[in-house]
Amino acid sequence: MAQRFLVSRRDFMRSSAIGTAGLAMGARPSFVPPSDRITVGMIGAGARAHGLVESLKAFPEVEIVAACDAYTGRLERMKRRTNGTAKTMADYREIIARDDIDAVVISSPDHWHYQHSVDSLNAGKHAYIEKPMTYSIEEGAGIIEAQRRNNLAVQVGSPGPNGVLVQKARKMIKEGKLGQVTMIRASTNRNTASGAWIYPIPPDASPETVDWDLFLGSAPKRPYSPERFFRWRCYKDYSGGLSTDLYVHTCTTINYVMDAKIPESVMAMGDLYRWIHSRDVPDTINASLKYPDGFMVNLSGTFNNQGGNSGGMRILGTEGALVFGGGLRFIPERVNESNGWITESWPKALADAYIADPATRHEEMPSSRPQATLAGEEVYYPEGESSMHVHIREWLDAIRNGSATKEDAEVGHHAAACAHMINASIEKEKMVRWDGKKLKTN
Repeated sequence: MAQRFLVSRRDFMRSSAIGTAGLAMGARPSFVPPSDRITVGMIGAGARAHGLVESLKAFPEVEIVAACDAYTGRLERMKRRTNGTAKTMADYREIIARDDIDAVVISSPDHWHYQHSVDSLNAGKHAYIEKPMTYSIEEGAGIIEAQRRNNLAVQVGSPGPNGVLVQKARKMIKEGKLGQVTMIRASTNRNTASGAWIYPIPPDASPETVDWDLFLGSAPKRPYSPERFFRWRCYKDYSGGLSTDLYVHTCTTINYVMDAKIPESVMAMGDLYRWIHSRDVPDTINASLKYPDGFMVNLSGTFNNQGGNSGGMRILGTEGALVFGGGLRFIPERVNESNGWITESWPKALADAYIADPATRHEEMPSSRPQATLAGEEVYYPEGESSMHVHIREWLDAIRNGSATKEDAEVGHHAAACAHMINASIEKEKMVRWDGKKLKTN
């Protein structure tokens, strides 16, 4: 049985930077020469990890040499998926202690991300960290510090910024094609059991095949529960639910296209209406985020109706809108100022003169928007490599040569903070504000 790491979250966060200092000594960045292979260890071997392994297989220089998980069945499947090259074990510390491993992919439950990330970086391993990067907003600073101190490549797992259409949107916004952007509306909707994380549980799941204490880690102690182990996204002990699992993707994209970081305030409501007996996180959320950069975001999501599609996003500017959904569409803003109805209460001679003379009309009652020549509607569709492929390649390039990634620890923290603020507002039933000086919410 693997040794268990059983400490409280408070104790771990207080001691982790010091407690892993021994690992960090001498663990300076080891950027891999372009001609060499990159050896990777998988921390967590659930469905998402298996998908990431398939993505990594597209790069012949990558070799998956180790994988850990608390369920033996996943490890058996991982060994088959890697054609036997991955040595499997339960405890992640066996992976980060190996000198022959360059990098790790962290796809464990959210409540483990901080510990896995900091320990891996302090052991000199480059890290791909699944979203959300953190389980709580307070954890972000520690992962940022660990990346900076060890000078290692980190990529957080929201590939949106590496998508062709997202980059197109960012360029159009920066060039001013939308005018002044003041509102963004986005939604994420599902209406299936699997979409609501009611995943099937393998028939062989038992205390003999699942290391329950290892899974719990610093989470509250509870009796063995296969539902909590295989459907951990449904429970606050291990996940932030809809906000941290799905909204975090949207927030990552919004922050990227708008060059934004953390909202200054968030007001949200959420409740559990349908999936009452399967979770303790909301299945329906509405949230409003106000950014200090001069725009607001409205986010809505439900697991109770898909509304014909799984969601989308509209970026609204004074000169046009960008619509994500089945592609990217630019819709120019076509508005006609009409003040004639107002002049109906004027003396007729003055009203007639006003309508007849454009110069007088603009002088006496300026238009609410500048006149502009507007382009026609434009539609763009994804082309070339997938955003996931580019996202991973960018991380591998950073491992080789020290180049930047679009979603390092700081960017990952900003996106996760949006989601954590939404949950905090729901929990406190009030507006939550971000204190940039104290690096925490009110």
